[in-house]
Amino acid sequence: MSLVSKLRLPVLLGVLCLFFFSWYYFFILKEEAVILEFEFFTISSVSFSFLVIFDKVSMSFGTVVTLISACVFTFACKYMEEDIFFYRFIWILAAFVISMSLLIFSGSVFFLLLGWDGLGITSFALIIYYQSFESLSAGFQTLMANRIGDALIVSSMFLFVLQGQFTFSSLWPTMSILVLLLSVAALTKSAQFPFSSWLPAAMAAPTPVSALVHSSTLVTAGIFLIIRLSYNLPLSSSTSSLLLLAGAVTCLLGGWAATYENDIKKIIALSTLSQLGVMVFCLGLGSTALALFHLYTHALFKALLFLAAGSLLMASFGAQDIRLLGGIGLSMPLAMVLFNISSLCLVGAPFLSAFYSKHLILEMMFQSGINLFSIIIMLVATMMTAKYVSRSLKAVVWGKPSMPGIAPPSTYYVDLPMIVLGLGGVTAGKLLSSLDYMNVDIVLLPSLMSSTINFVTIIGVVSGMLMMGARRSFSLSTLFFLTPVFSLSSKVTAPLSLGLKNLDYGWIEPVFLVKNNLLMFSSLWSKLLTWPNAYGAITRSFIGLLILLVVYSFVF
Repeated sequence: MSLVSKLRLPVLLGVLCLFFFSWYYFFILKEEAVILEFEFFTISSVSFSFLVIFDKVSMSFGTVVTLISACVFTFACKYMEEDIFFYRFIWILAAFVISMSLLIFSGSVFFLLLGWDGLGITSFALIIYYQSFESLSAGFQTLMANRIGDALIVSSMFLFVLQGQFTFSSLWPTMSILVLLLSVAALTKSAQFPFSSWLPAAMAAPTPVSALVHSSTLVTAGIFLIIRLSYNLPLSSSTSSLLLLAGAVTCLLGGWAATYENDIKKIIALSTLSQLGVMVFCLGLGSTALALFHLYTHALFKALLFLAAGSLLMASFGAQDIRLLGGIGLSMPLAMVLFNISSLCLVGAPFLSAFYSKHLILEMMFQSGINLFSIIIMLVATMMTAKYVSRSLKAVVWGKPSMPGIAPPSTYYVDLPMIVLGLGGVTAGKLLSSLDYMNVDIVLLPSLMSSTINFVTIIGVVSGMLMMGARRSFSLSTLFFLTPVFSLSSKVTAPLSLGLKNLDYGWIEPVFLVKNNLLMFSSLWSKLLTWPNAYGAITRSFIGLLILLVVYSFVF
């Protein structure tokens, strides 16, 4: 079937984007919200209802999701055109977008779980799409990390029953423990520390999936849940402290790990981790509208960054190492210009969309009065962001040609989505701040503090330009051993497993202890403890009786 027939779904998503945007503008003008509640049944004064919320938050988020989805689906028509299971891939991707839409408009726990679990199942199917060992490991790692959040949401139903409702659209101060529990569940879906390892592993999925997952769908589901909760009830001090700590550590961890990474898709994934940390940190500061604003700007330029990287992969025959991609963009000027724009958005360069949100978040940090340690962590994380961005741009765009590349013929299916997202990456900050006054905040700071942000960014850019040669760090590549905890636990527990294996050969296997830890003992003692051996059997029997006597004397 021709590519034109495959564009039916992207066109439908584009029409939905215009529909949501018109309602978003209506809700801004009227300052109203529409809530539809369908009650299933009532047991002991507890109402089981199905709640749908239509307001400017859900409509604006729906606009961003459908716009990015339309661009990604159009790009996938060319990127996955040689896949024999193309339609299966498209329908799974469509189910992924539908699950995200259900979560956006949800107002009750049942509706929330419908979209939340739908995201988990479809993301697992998309990550394991290539069915390699790496993709299967990444898929199960993602699934297991997200199951923690599912368990927390299910356990929160007990607290909902105590409050006599199952909706989170109307909350009161006595429900602070419930908000804290749901916030911890949201941190698992948004890959905050210590649940961060699944996000870089999800790069095993096809590039269109990565563009959706890392921009406006899976990773933003947890952020959106916290935003919805904090819009209805101010976060407690304990929840704010948790978000500040998790956001600052995640931002630093993602930026630091990206400076030692050579895979271009892994670098972009770790940059997503860093930006999610900024959003959670902003929620901890109490600036809910500003966090939502940064979520929108980040979604647009991050999807653009992945599509530009995908066009690079098509030109370089699948090579993802930035050391092999030097000069590859000389034959792809449009993709390289857009790659530069989206990369500079990560830094928060002036006149781009992220400058209106990220720079404002850093200024709010100085004005909030939080402790100096958190401020230092965020400044170091900002420097790391500038460092890995300049390093990747130096290798991919400004470097000398290092490999032959054949640019694919330019098509509208690749260029048009990148141009649309490029316009969004440049103008979205100014447009959204002009449409809604909630996205604008006034910060009064001394010039020294405001200049500190620019100074730290310049230091990061210069250090990234001076960074030479290949650098590797096992601790950072595993996010300080978070990856072994989830998927490579056998490496961590290998010494213990070896000891247990030796124990299987006999009772307590003293040979293992003798040969590794008790070398100072004589060979005669070694023979006495060796299995099978008559002396060893006698010795073990004596030791066993001695242990039984000791236990008996203490217990009885």
